[in-house]
Amino acid sequence: MEIFWNTIADYNAATWPAQLLLTGIGAVLTLLLYKRPSDAVCTAMKIYMAALNFWIAGIYYLVYGGPREYHRMLALFWAIMGCIWIYDLVVKHASLSRKGHHTLFAGILFVMPLVYPLVSLALGRTFPMMTSPVMPCSVAVFTIGLMLAFAERVNIVLAMFLCHWALIGLSKVYFFGIPEDYLLACSVVPALYLFFREYIRSLAGSASKPSPRVLNALLVVLCAIIGGFFVFTLLHQFNLFTETI
Repeated sequence: MEIFWNTIADYNAATWPAQLLLTGIGAVLTLLLYKRPSDAVCTAMKIYMAALNFWIAGIYYLVYGGPREYHRMLALFWAIMGCIWIYDLVVKHASLSRKGHHTLFAGILFVMPLVYPLVSLALGRTFPMMTSPVMPCSVAVFTIGLMLAFAERVNIVLAMFLCHWALIGLSKVYFFGIPEDYLLACSVVPALYLFFREYIRSLAGSASKPSPRVLNALLVVLCAIIGGFFVFTLLHQFNLFTETI
């Protein structure tokens, strides 16, 4: 745990100006997608997302996460997501031109990266040993919001990577004492349902087996199970916290 938080402190202390810049660029591009969407803005956002994922892979994990175990594997995980955005840019798989879908939920997810440091402060942490807007889980939350709000066609591979990362993030609550990651874990359940519901709807009229109706029912059951697991772990963690007081 000490190594984990020390690497976060080193990362924040050395990169906070770049993090502020990256956060500002993301905010501007998101507003442009809402207010003045164009092919140029969509392209800029895809380039930004690719660069953001490569930043997490290269700077966060390879440079400052070196003392951690499995940091190279986690860097590869985020580098693959960066490559997915590059592929999406090249083949124009998702145009990011849709508006008006899941507006409230997506808006909550967009501000979540700014909530991460506030939660850290509320938990008694101080800079630089605290969560920040440009860390893996906060970037994952922002990406989920972006896909929900603007992706004309859900990239199901990227969605699966993000959902998998949320499950990985839940383990950090126990091992590294970072309850802030419940923000990602709790948001991924409704996002998972929305992502795969849209994918199932795209199969409507096709001769898929099982049928889209059965797939949707299975999706509801799956999300209910995952949500129940998250609630159980949250209550268990709360009990552990109260026992230490």
